[in-house]
Amino acid sequence: MTTSPGAGTATTGRDLPHPPGDAIRLDQVLHALADPVRLAIVAALAADPGEALPCSALPVPVTKSTATHHFRVLRESGVIRQCYRGTAKLNELRRAELAGLFPGLLDAVLIAAAREGERGRQGAATG
Repeated sequence: MTTSPGAGTATTGRDLPHPPGDAIRLDQVLHALADPVRLAIVAALAADPGEALPCSALPVPVTKSTATHHFRVLRESGVIRQCYRGTAKLNELRRAELAGLFPGLLDAVLIAAAREGERGRQGAATG
């Protein structure tokens, strides 16, 4: 069951801006996915479909201010949706919207990233 981060929660007055589906642009999505930290965030969200996850549950090996920047880039490009639930900021991949706009793109990027990661691990083990 997919749970929208904002579903069933009271408005906190801290609504975050998101582009509507028809405003999501391929160049901005590709830019957002080009960074290894942001790609790791997206991969973690994709691995746990249907769950909106707090920022603290995602792999962000950078300072808090840098992490905030990465989440903002993902949100403003249309890759993720964020909302507040209490004091937690929840993150959800906009998989269906992205698939409708750019069929196969997200899956292809995630598969390629996983293969690249595996090649890196194999190279480190033999080197």
